[in-house]
Amino acid sequence: MLQQTQVARVLQKYPRFISRFPSFAALARSSKAAVIRAWSGMGYNNRAVRLRELARMVRTHYGGKLPSDAAELQMLPGIGKYTAHAVACFAFGQRVPLVDTNIARVLGRLFRLQDRDPWRAAEWALPTRKAYDWNQGLMELGATVCTSARPACVRCPVVQLCPSAFVPVRRKAATRKTEPGRDGVPNRIYRGRIIELLRRRPGTGSGVSEIGKRIKNGYSERDRKWLLRILEKLERDGLVQSRHTGNRRRVRLAS
Repeated sequence: MLQQTQVARVLQKYPRFISRFPSFAALARSSKAAVIRAWSGMGYNNRAVRLRELARMVRTHYGGKLPSDAAELQMLPGIGKYTAHAVACFAFGQRVPLVDTNIARVLGRLFRLQDRDPWRAAEWALPTRKAYDWNQGLMELGATVCTSARPACVRCPVVQLCPSAFVPVRRKAATRKTEPGRDGVPNRIYRGRIIELLRRRPGTGSGVSEIGKRIKNGYSERDRKWLLRILEKLERDGLVQSRHTGNRRRVRLAS
């Protein structure tokens, strides 16, 4: 839930979600549509689908209990290297290295890594005991002291060991990323609007033209091919499903 989502919003949604799906078994038994509806307000609805897939795999292959090994965790849907190591360390007390943006910055400055792999440095520096405290400490150091733009070297606990201390930070030129979209609005926004519309339309769902008029001002038949591409991508992602009734196509949340 915390992936690219504000903590304040997660604090509101998490208790409700856990109340609705208190176990992996409960989540695995639920339909995609039920999970997507419960995810309302969180954005990035693919995460809800992957979480349900993860629950089904945990129920089938691990007896309903999340594995504690980072390598096994990384094989689950939606779990990358960072999340796998974070869960292994913080939930299960495993001695594993961890690299997020803050840790990568701290290690990069401390060991002058430049473009070298920070995971190797994190593994080399990992103490034999208290990996939980170590990883939390590195995170906190990067978030509060060794910050990106204005590191507070004067109050850093490892300033005497750091070759980058008090060296002026070189700001990288910002590169603007262009997103595919329509009329200046990114497609990801339209995707979110479609899911939100279908959340409120259980049962038979909505027609393509109806969806278009609801999500885009000035929708016309010129936009139909563009909208169909978005709907097809949502269907491939497992978020929606469609069926044809005569010459009409109806779209609803995946079941």
